[in-house]
Amino acid sequence: MFYKYEIRNNGFEDILYLYLTMTYEFSKELGLKTSDKEMTRRTKNFIKNNDINYNGNKVYLVIDGIVVKSLDISNNSEEIEVLKEDLYYSNDQYFINVKLDNKALIEITLKEYLLGVLAAIYIPGLELETLKSLCVLYRSYAFKEMSEKRVIMAFNEFCSYRPISYYKLSWINNYQDVYNLLSLAIEQTDCLFTSFKQYYTLPFIHYSNDGRTISSSKYGYLSSVSSLWDLAAPYYINIKDFTYAEISKLLHTNITADSKFQVIDTDEYGFISKLQIDNSIFIVEDLVRLLDLKSRAITIIVNRNNIKFINKGWGYFMGLSIFGANELAKNGCDYVGIIKYYFPEITINKYIKELP
Repeated sequence: MFYKYEIRNNGFEDILYLYLTMTYEFSKELGLKTSDKEMTRRTKNFIKNNDINYNGNKVYLVIDGIVVKSLDISNNSEEIEVLKEDLYYSNDQYFINVKLDNKALIEITLKEYLLGVLAAIYIPGLELETLKSLCVLYRSYAFKEMSEKRVIMAFNEFCSYRPISYYKLSWINNYQDVYNLLSLAIEQTDCLFTSFKQYYTLPFIHYSNDGRTISSSKYGYLSSVSSLWDLAAPYYINIKDFTYAEISKLLHTNITADSKFQVIDTDEYGFISKLQIDNSIFIVEDLVRLLDLKSRAITIIVNRNNIKFINKGWGYFMGLSIFGANELAKNGCDYVGIIKYYFPEITINKYIKELP
């Protein structure tokens, strides 16, 4: 919420200035409409979370250089209302600390966070039940990170967060429709999250696979289940061609038409794990990242003038398939059934205390 602070002395006392920016559309609402009780609570959390050495009582809120509100955060000021436990975890009462790329720490509601995360993976045509299943998984992740770390990185291996207003230009013709759909998914799954053996689960999600998901010995709730719907996904096959000059630059090694390609290891599902090109050995995850491939399901065709990489699916094939989930939803499956299909071992919880 606040992106900068400074402490000034007016000759009589220290005053804490907290700066908001209109980059986030909720800044104006928070600065001008939110009750003093709520702003006091958020301000005290910001001071605590950022280890600010401020013992004064007066705070000025500044939006784009203009002081819009002053607060008295002294202990003698009116006490903040204590929320009931079941409401504490609700969309509008649970607060997320998000660390942005510029290292600024903002505080937003769970609903604001889920809107931004769902917007990042939204594609046209997603059913409400599909979005609800994604929402439950991402809410569990928010609870997990906040209970363990008290902060969530805006961009991490599981999801990306930007305020939903970031996508206005992308959805210029139907922004409000998409906003309402995502909001509905969030509201209809309020306080729901997933767990496995009394611990929060991680949101393993991908767009499509090669007809099955893969299990993991590290995460007991990741099972291999059939997902044949994915074979009909519009992005099931992805082909990328590279000249030898292009792939040499991307992989930081000299590759020519005479180079020798050899698969030296595969996993239990038959996917390439390690690929040797001449004297260089590449881990498949590095190939996917360096060549910007869609998945680890790779077939390589070596031609005289180029190298062709054929991908099946999109993502790492673990957990929930968005395309498969959407096909289930179209056939009448609700979000609970979708989650239980792709994660047979997990439990769906509501309105209970945080898990250990």
